[in-house]
Amino acid sequence: MARFAPRLLELSTAEHAARELRRMAVDSCGITLMVPKMRTLCIQLLQLECRQANVLKQEMLSLGGDAAVARGTVACSIDKTDCLLIGTAKQLTRLCRKLKAQPFALSELAAELEKLLSQIVSPPAAWKTSRRTLSLERPLIMGILNVTPDSFSDGGRCSDPDRAFDQALQMEAEGADIIDIGGESTRPGAAPVSADEEKSRIVPVIERLAGRLRCAISVDTWKSAVADEALAAGAEIINDISGFHFDPRMAVLAAASGAGVVLMHTRGTPDKMQQNTVYDDLMAEISASLHASLDLAHEAGVSDSCIAIDPGIGFGKDAAGNLELIRRMAELSSFGLPILSGPSRKSFIGKVLGRERMDERLFGTAAAVALSVSHGASILRVHDVRAMRDVADMAHAVMQS
Repeated sequence: MARFAPRLLELSTAEHAARELRRMAVDSCGITLMVPKMRTLCIQLLQLECRQANVLKQEMLSLGGDAAVARGTVACSIDKTDCLLIGTAKQLTRLCRKLKAQPFALSELAAELEKLLSQIVSPPAAWKTSRRTLSLERPLIMGILNVTPDSFSDGGRCSDPDRAFDQALQMEAEGADIIDIGGESTRPGAAPVSADEEKSRIVPVIERLAGRLRCAISVDTWKSAVADEALAAGAEIINDISGFHFDPRMAVLAAASGAGVVLMHTRGTPDKMQQNTVYDDLMAEISASLHASLDLAHEAGVSDSCIAIDPGIGFGKDAAGNLELIRRMAELSSFGLPILSGPSRKSFIGKVLGRERMDERLFGTAAAVALSVSHGASILRVHDVRAMRDVADMAHAVMQS
């Protein structure tokens, strides 16, 4: 893992900016001065030595930017401080050049900042699977196919193999780039099923679809035994809600197969994940978890070109957390990897809009999909493929205009 791990922050209002500065224990006068400047790029650095932070403060001021640090940093009366670099891309690029000649390991920070800035400016153009390279020139639509008797969204409508087959073909015709097939419900509170049961549900469907679909097939599972048979049957992407944390063999399988992978953030298994939805810093925890997942992937030999990340909307988050996650999704561009967003029909939409029934959440889902695209998502996991294909394409067109 990178030594400094700089992270982009999305501080879209003055209150969001002030809240972050208060969290850092910045002097109140400094908050008043800095908040108006924070509509540029804000790059977070955690737990720096005071001498490192003071150099950064001096250099950013000399470039016309700024750096927020905790009270007591200048006098070195505290041990460590978080630091928030505030400036334009041009100012931060010039900072990198100046840091290369500085002591206190700041030349290493320069390299990490240069990489971060490059990833923000140039998002990934493609995502590799074991069978093809998927272009990210426009958003990818991942159609959800649950072959479970207890799916939260359709009540097991596609648990019949014939109906699942027909539904997959329909989703492809409506514009799906990927069909994501799951045999175990991951709704909040769902009980786990055995690997054998999960395989019996999904493998026959994948085998039948593999010869008919032109689009990619993904398997939604955290179990390596299930993923192994699904890949052999024709799947080419592993969508792991645990981000390789539940089954240590999954990363090895992904590396050996060359499959595309989706690494997601969650808190615990579906039956327990909603028992703790309180975060001190939601996006910091999501980022740390995803970094840990990436470490597991890299140690096993999975290539970055095969990896997408998913912040896990609805997984271990309450309604307020899901809204914050979508609003701040652009922060995940720091990873330089495709971002998957999966808000489709989820309970936070029902709570915000007062829509208890799943089939009443189409327009709420559309808003969440459009905002996800505008904030950097390039893969949208959805139930209503035709509608969300139009929503994603329109949002993308606006952003590219």
